[in-house]
Amino acid sequence: VQLVESGGGSVQAGNSLRISCLASGYRYSRYCLGWFRQAPGKEREGVASICSDGSTLYAHSVKGRFTVSKDNAYESLYLYLQMNSLKPEDTAMYYCASGPPRPVWVNLTPALSLSDYVYWGPGTQVTVSS
Repeated sequence: VQLVESGGGSVQAGNSLRISCLASGYRYSRYCLGWFRQAPGKEREGVASICSDGSTLYAHSVKGRFTVSKDNAYESLYLYLQMNSLKPEDTAMYYCASGPPRPVWVNLTPALSLSDYVYWGPGTQVTVSS
């Protein structure tokens, strides 16, 4: 599995941006994916998560402004994060991540904890100016 983010950039506060993540070699049918971010001098934090059944989870700081979605393709998957009403405090490096494949007897639960994810992309920078 390889994850590569794209779509980052610089925007003014109040504007929108959509970042993407291509997960190649992705053959899982039951999984959860996540978006994380890390600002300079701060710890990496979970932003949004989506599982293969469509269930989602958002951090309180982005709920109502950010929307996570996915789009399946043959042995690949696209993960998106639509970010609206951006604020300067949203400035960070954004990373997509994938959890391990889940067997059918394990419930799918979206999660924002780093320990739930095993594959990571290199990140894409999002800068929001006031």
